[in-house]
Amino acid sequence: MKITTLFSVVFLFATIGINAQDISEHALGLRLGDSDGFGAEISYQKSIGRYNRAEFNLGWRDSRDFDAFKLSGVYQWVQPIDGNFNWYYGVGGGLGNVDFEPALNLEDEDGLFVFAAGDIGIEYNFDIPLLLSLDFRPEIGLLGYGGFENDFDFDIALGIRYQF
Repeated sequence: MKITTLFSVVFLFATIGINAQDISEHALGLRLGDSDGFGAEISYQKSIGRYNRAEFNLGWRDSRDFDAFKLSGVYQWVQPIDGNFNWYYGVGGGLGNVDFEPALNLEDEDGLFVFAAGDIGIEYNFDIPLLLSLDFRPEIGLLGYGGFENDFDFDIALGIRYQF
């Protein structure tokens, strides 16, 4: 009887440990960073598998110089480090639109732009449904207008997301 009880307890804790490394089905929050002048982005993550997910971000800017939005999507591979810490990496891209104020007379033209992106970061998954992350997303402009078509940007951001 003691062996059966011991085996059951070990099995229970092993199962809890394995499940603790799973990523959340959904996460919604903010990605606060530079993002080439776009600032905060609304961020959504959707798990695709046990260690894979898709992340979508929407940033916008309404300023004196220009009005713009940027939508990005990144496919990520999540790897456990220790306990509730994970690191992740991914690839993706996005598109956006920029509209400069007419009074500026800049060389840049208004219009659509397309970019490719990479992603690498670290995250901590709290016991409550909160996920904090710090990531680095280099972006390279592929085509378009507004000075974004041949731009290389280093985007570092802090992510705060609610998991459900």
